[in-house]
Amino acid sequence: MNYSFSEIIEKKKHSIELSAEEIKWLINSYVKNNVTDYQMAAFAMAVYFNGMTKAETLALTQSYVESGYVYDVSEVTGLKADKHSTGGVGDKTSLVYSPLVASYGVKVCKLSGRGLGVTGGTIDKLESCKGWTSELSKEKFIKTINEVGMSITGQSDDIVPADKKMYALRDVTGTVDSIPLIAASIMSKKLVIDSDSLILDVKVGAGAFMKNIDIAEKLANEMITIGHGYNRKVSILLTDMQKPLGKAIGNAIEVKEAWDTLNNNGPEDLKEVVCTAAGLTLTDLGIFDKLEDAISDCYKKLETGECAHFLQEFVEAQGGNFELIKNYEQNFTTKNKIEVLAEENGYIISQDAETIGLLSMELGAGRKTKEDLIDFSAGIYLNKKTGDVVKTGDVVLTFYTNFDINNDWIEKAKKSFTISSQNEKQQNIIKIIR
Repeated sequence: MNYSFSEIIEKKKHSIELSAEEIKWLINSYVKNNVTDYQMAAFAMAVYFNGMTKAETLALTQSYVESGYVYDVSEVTGLKADKHSTGGVGDKTSLVYSPLVASYGVKVCKLSGRGLGVTGGTIDKLESCKGWTSELSKEKFIKTINEVGMSITGQSDDIVPADKKMYALRDVTGTVDSIPLIAASIMSKKLVIDSDSLILDVKVGAGAFMKNIDIAEKLANEMITIGHGYNRKVSILLTDMQKPLGKAIGNAIEVKEAWDTLNNNGPEDLKEVVCTAAGLTLTDLGIFDKLEDAISDCYKKLETGECAHFLQEFVEAQGGNFELIKNYEQNFTTKNKIEVLAEENGYIISQDAETIGLLSMELGAGRKTKEDLIDFSAGIYLNKKTGDVVKTGDVVLTFYTNFDINNDWIEKAKKSFTISSQNEKQQNIIKIIR
């Protein structure tokens, strides 16, 4: 059946629910250029102000998913799991979560992307292992999952093309921060691969897209509803991104921290987020009855280092040289190393994730434009974390860069953390929603 854009926009303007068929027609017409950018911009703005019903949001997500290639993972043996993070500074959780979950015999089938701004995405981080590729055929993807227990492949152009086109439009029309549009965008990219459990790590705070808890919780509930519409088990973590996650911010330096964490030498906040996410997967799949038991067992696996080999085997199965990471200090040197010192005694009570993330990009660890090249060696190491005691002259953070030193970096870095005589309790996991 044919519909007209004028009829659809009139209904949306007056908050009249659109049918799934109307939404599918609209999205298909937009992908085929039969609906123009200016028409779709009007629709996005109407959604921004009037929202969407749960049925409309599910229909929008389905239209995104069906606009492109859907992975057939029926040949993967056993239970399948996936995890997605809404992004953040120092977020390398997938590189620890995936080997940890794989060690329980659960297959991790994951799509990931590159980063634009701040540090690189998961794909960029892994490409610091020279030779590693995310461009896998379906056969190679399935083979790696079955043989290693996990695989991460890149989001090709034929994955949810409707969302790609829609997101580019939202970016220039002031409609990015619409809960239904965000939820449909995130979930469509996760639903193109079937899984028995999906964990979503929604970051909240200065270094995240979602700046406050109330909005993050609305997004979480919207995504759970979409997941249930696809008969998927979805659990969501709301995690703090006022401060960076872990101590390493960059690309190769984050892969190294993931490897260290898998070998019982990682930062506590990263271990807490990873073990909780993995614990949720294991309880969702019925491997454990109680979440606390699953989390405790995950901590034990990190202590023994028994799941670390999954990360190396996965990287090597996709062509990467993991010895570069195992011998990090010899392979990822930079021309400049800059130490930022504490100027008083006390406790670190805050570290501004957004400022630190932007600094890492200026050092070469991220992209300002899609054309920029990432320096895998560049990054920041937090010698002191929020909650730590410091004395005057202690190194708080260290810059690694091949760019010429910019004195503004030092001044920005000094303003990125606060020292107080009184310590404050830190929170990594704000809430679990299931």
